[in-house]
Amino acid sequence: MSNFPSPKPVLVTCGLPYANGKCHIGHLRTYIPADIFVRALRKQGQDAAFVCGSDAHGTPIVVNAEELKITPSELVKKYHDHFENIFKRMEIEFCIFGNTDSPTNHARTNSIVEALIDKGLVYPQVIRLAYCPHDERFLPDRFVEGTCPFCGKPARGDECDQGCGKHLEPGEIKNAKCRICGNPAEYREQEHFFFKLSEFAGFLQEYLKTLGGTSNAINYAKEWAKELKDWCITRNLEWGVRFPGHDDLVVYVWVDAPIGYISFTEDWANNTGGDWEKYWRRESRVIHFIGEDITYHHCIFWPAMLKGAGYTQPWAVVASGMLKIDDKKFSKSRGYVVWVDEDYLDHGFHPDLLRYYIANYTSHTKELNFSWKVFQDKVNNELVGALGNFLHRTVHFTHKNFGAIPEGKVDTEIFDKIGSTINTVIAAFDEYEFKKATDAMMELAAYGNAYFQSKEPWQLIKKDPEACKQVVKNCLQIGKALVLLFEPVLPGNMEKAWKQLGLTGDVHAAKLEEALVEITASKLEAPSILFTKLEDKKIKEMEVILDKRVKIAMDNEKKHSEEVKEDKTEITYEEFQKLDIRIGTVLSAENIKGSDKLLKLQVDIGEKRQIVAGIAKSHNPSELVGRQVVVMANMKPAKLFGVESKGMVLAADVEGAVLLMPEKKVKEGTRVR
Repeated sequence: MSNFPSPKPVLVTCGLPYANGKCHIGHLRTYIPADIFVRALRKQGQDAAFVCGSDAHGTPIVVNAEELKITPSELVKKYHDHFENIFKRMEIEFCIFGNTDSPTNHARTNSIVEALIDKGLVYPQVIRLAYCPHDERFLPDRFVEGTCPFCGKPARGDECDQGCGKHLEPGEIKNAKCRICGNPAEYREQEHFFFKLSEFAGFLQEYLKTLGGTSNAINYAKEWAKELKDWCITRNLEWGVRFPGHDDLVVYVWVDAPIGYISFTEDWANNTGGDWEKYWRRESRVIHFIGEDITYHHCIFWPAMLKGAGYTQPWAVVASGMLKIDDKKFSKSRGYVVWVDEDYLDHGFHPDLLRYYIANYTSHTKELNFSWKVFQDKVNNELVGALGNFLHRTVHFTHKNFGAIPEGKVDTEIFDKIGSTINTVIAAFDEYEFKKATDAMMELAAYGNAYFQSKEPWQLIKKDPEACKQVVKNCLQIGKALVLLFEPVLPGNMEKAWKQLGLTGDVHAAKLEEALVEITASKLEAPSILFTKLEDKKIKEMEVILDKRVKIAMDNEKKHSEEVKEDKTEITYEEFQKLDIRIGTVLSAENIKGSDKLLKLQVDIGEKRQIVAGIAKSHNPSELVGRQVVVMANMKPAKLFGVESKGMVLAADVEGAVLLMPEKKVKEGTRVR
């Protein structure tokens, strides 16, 4: 049985695009499935609201604005307008697209923070923070660069983004320096405010048992809920939502950004005469579509904050897998990026094509690879060759031979096939399996093509016109069902197809149940082509654009590496001898719960050592056992995700870690000299 429609109000949100850069295909990995889901809910008769907006605060915006010599407000407006325009062009329709710097969000954030303070869930604490003597200011998170205290990799102030991925609290980063001027920072004491996240451990463990959504979000969250630390929720910035009673502090961006979901709902309700509290104060179904990398914030921090302040917690969290470009890790700095405007829409590609690709390429929770060649194949073979071909040949044949939809009853077997397809599609949407849903739709198109071909209406029209009418009527009914099923995915082209079938009314408002209502006789116009084949020449042009971007990025990276190499401080042989580097053999390897980057290894380096290595995305644990590796044995012990690590496995820092190993097997514990 479907979870929808439901008498409970449904509110769908998307993780907020950061108003600090342009929209790329990676962004659409979240927004397009969410838009499809909302349209599918409405097709089932569900009254579903869909809200989103720009994330306008945080250190990166301040840093970028300073570099461009403009105000943060000017920077935010530029990218807010950019994203709003892109979403409209991609047929992503929000009820409202707001902004976290709005007066409503400032007021709602203050209201929630004050409620948490009143309940004793926020407390002051003096902490040590990085301070830049040169610029004479405290340095919030991304104004700071340094070394991760857990794995020793380069890190930014709030996250070890190049190593273990661990969240860093203010003051934790080692060897801190100011990102703006590059000078070393010193640590000074200042009072900040913390949210008592640790008090919500019991609540979260129970809450996560009932939370809906995708397993990749919920399973990680269940592990994280076992070990919670209080969160510092204030920062030293001029730009942001002021912390109540403290003009020198703003709230952490991960406080006011998700509160934007509430304030956007407020603004939308005020504009339309609705009631925002039915979503956020009473029993409802709030469903968050997010990227996998912000799972912790939405499954741990956000529901705890809502619970503490007396608001409705999310009903489901749907996390998408990450994106690759041509089987390479998505990276703007390395050129593996496809911009939605200049690389797609401005080249005349229809938004429906990319909407289908994102929905159908793979399961929503798995990694999506974008390739221009695969894109071409899917468009030409599926949208053109299957769906477009069936709709066009059916309407074209009917118009040419009858001029209208003929009278007659649709066969029961046709309605049975449509009904079973609808059930499969609804069940898939309930599981947030967009590929499964679109595969079922496309299978119905294949069924229609096979039916049309097997009945040979072009022969039947000569021998038995009445029988031909029956075949045509059946095919038109399948066409009507396909248009209703595909409308959430392909809204632009299905609007055209609806009219070509001689159907009246708004296809976007039409319900799925109408697919089982017999298509009525009406005059038909000659149909136009819905989907056009993508030619090799155009795809090659797009591949050349991507290749050039990658080459430029690689040349810049090479130049930077050479500059860095020139700046490397020389060390003496005696200093090198202080490094205890040994050859080891991997005895066992396993994933660490709660991390998609780390593996726990047992390594024989002349003695058995437990080592945590950030190689999970590039190496299968079972394939590591028995391999010899190079280990830094005198690394300071560290704990990563609660697992102690006594050493570091050395690897080349390229696209995915490349492990160093001896050219032939040597005795465990042999020193590298």
